[in-house]
Amino acid sequence: MEASVEAIFLSTFVLISQNRMAAATDKRADLDLQISMLVEHEVTKLAEMLADITEHLGIPPRNRSEIEEVKQDVAPEAVLDEIEAQQWKD
Repeated sequence: MEASVEAIFLSTFVLISQNRMAAATDKRADLDLQISMLVEHEVTKLAEMLADITEHLGIPPRNRSEIEEVKQDVAPEAVLDEIEAQQWKD
C-alpha cells in the first residue's frame, strides 16, 4: 500500500513537471514565431530599400519576379489565422 501511494505522488509530480515544461515550450514557440515575423518584416523593408537604390542608380534587376516576391509584406494576422485554422483541422 505504501508503494502504491508513493507511486501516485511520484506520478503526480512527474505530470506537474511535464505540464510546466509544455507551457514553457509553448511560450518559446510563440516567441520564436514573433521573432520570425519581425525578421520577415525587416527583410521585406530591406528588399524594398535595395530595390529603390538599384532603381535610382539605374542598375537593372537580375530577376524581377523574385524581387517582387520578396518585397511582398507578410501580414502577421493572416499568418496567425492560418496557424489557428491548421490547428483546428488537426
